[in-house]
Amino acid sequence: MRTDDFNYDLPPSFIAQHPAQPRDSSRLMVLDRASGSVSHGVFGDLARHLHAGDALVLNETRVIPARLQAHKLPGGGKFEILLLRRLEPRLWEAIVGGRGLTPGTRVIVQGGPGGRIEAGGPGAVRRIRFDEAISDRLDQLGVPPLPPYINEPLRDRSDYQTVFATFPGSAAAPTAGLHFTPELLASIESSGVVLVKLVLHVGLDTFAPVVEADPREHVIHREYCQLTDASARAINRARREGRRVVAVGTTTVRTLETAARGAGPGETVAPFEGETDLLILPGHPFRAVDGLVTNFHLPRSTLLMLVSAFAGHQRILGAYETAKAEGYRFYSFGDAMLIV
Repeated sequence: MRTDDFNYDLPPSFIAQHPAQPRDSSRLMVLDRASGSVSHGVFGDLARHLHAGDALVLNETRVIPARLQAHKLPGGGKFEILLLRRLEPRLWEAIVGGRGLTPGTRVIVQGGPGGRIEAGGPGAVRRIRFDEAISDRLDQLGVPPLPPYINEPLRDRSDYQTVFATFPGSAAAPTAGLHFTPELLASIESSGVVLVKLVLHVGLDTFAPVVEADPREHVIHREYCQLTDASARAINRARREGRRVVAVGTTTVRTLETAARGAGPGETVAPFEGETDLLILPGHPFRAVDGLVTNFHLPRSTLLMLVSAFAGHQRILGAYETAKAEGYRFYSFGDAMLIV
């Protein structure tokens, strides 16, 4: 297995800059894993591909306005803070985009509190201890951190938020969920499909390409996730009844497969809360996921490797070539794929 095996060419014109309007008017490719057949439709028809009793699992994380403008004290040099996750009420892990931001440096957020840089992780990752808690002020202080391939401003902040987003904590949206509307969710639920919720807070490393020649040497980003007891019971019940568990997004897959590692006899998943470091590559034995709603992902990314593990490496690359030939839109605001 080589990282180069997960590379493909994508002209920039295929990268969607805005979501479809309405959201569920985006296109939907349906890939059958057993036969390899591919069909095309629109996302609003998703309920046609689900069965009564299936569990459709959604990630309820909410993107925080994590991109802040700041300057150093006393010199006044401007720089950017990209919040990754809150460690304590006033302590955050963040990426800082400037020079001389060594541990001990005093900083101040534009329109907000001061703080001090502390040691952190690799590269530009630091910890920042603010003089006061900022969680409740982020809507005023920051803006959503869009992926680097989105070059146009948001028409509305809600464009980069799922309609079921509830729990703040993500530095990026779980983009497979962006296709849903309240009306579509109501239609799916009225057809007898069980909607199940979980949380995984997405980190920015989700967009980072794998740089190691062998993807098995890649150190996957750790992300907080939670599967409640009630959600675990719903998934276990669906499986016992011979129904499918359909994950919406790779973040949901990582959470479910993490929860499956602690399942007891006769169970598919167990409740789980904590950080996951699960890297899913071809050869992974899927224990909790029967279907997957996903977008079209970046080359050489862990997300493309995950969907390749689920549907087959060559089958996914072939589907991506079909998507290009059919004019599908790619990445966060692009079209969707249902793999069953």
